[in-house]
Amino acid sequence: MSAPVKPPPSPAPSVNLPVYRIVQFVTGLPMWFGGGLTVEGREHVPMQGRLIVAGNHATALDPFVISHALPGSRHVQFMAKKELFDNRFIGWFIRTGGSFPVDREGNDVGAVRVALRILQNEGVLGIFPEGTRGGTELQGGVALLALKGKSPVLPAAVFRRGRRWVVRFGPPLAPQGGIREFTERIGEAIRALKETP
Repeated sequence: MSAPVKPPPSPAPSVNLPVYRIVQFVTGLPMWFGGGLTVEGREHVPMQGRLIVAGNHATALDPFVISHALPGSRHVQFMAKKELFDNRFIGWFIRTGGSFPVDREGNDVGAVRVALRILQNEGVLGIFPEGTRGGTELQGGVALLALKGKSPVLPAAVFRRGRRWVVRFGPPLAPQGGIREFTERIGEAIRALKETP
């Protein structure tokens, strides 16, 4: 008897550029009218190849601020909490723009597979290692994905300087070592970016 044929893996979510630009425009309004954006360390952003952008998470605008800070050719796809997709209208825009849901209450194997497929397609994956806004403990998911997906991690810090938004990128971290060790390196890099004047 022949072994059952496994169905082919589903493709990674694609980025619909017109929708991506619409979302950027709409979410950029409070940023531009709220003081504007300064980007520091953009020279550290690789212009091609798989990449994980890992940043701190303080406000709901953080994913969109990071997307504005990246070069125009680098379209970031965020792993977003599944609750955002409960609203069909908002969920459609998030999903069509290339991002995808993750269940933060457990080990979401499906979301991990989607993230790895994005990396295999040489895409840009966005994750907040703190898990939730204002979190203080880094989760090991970023390190796991980087090591499994053989992807460098670009540390990013998002903060306000007066009214102005600032995104500061650091040098990419090569996927090396164990999960705990690499998680610590990522956390140290993000903290250093936040603490630098």
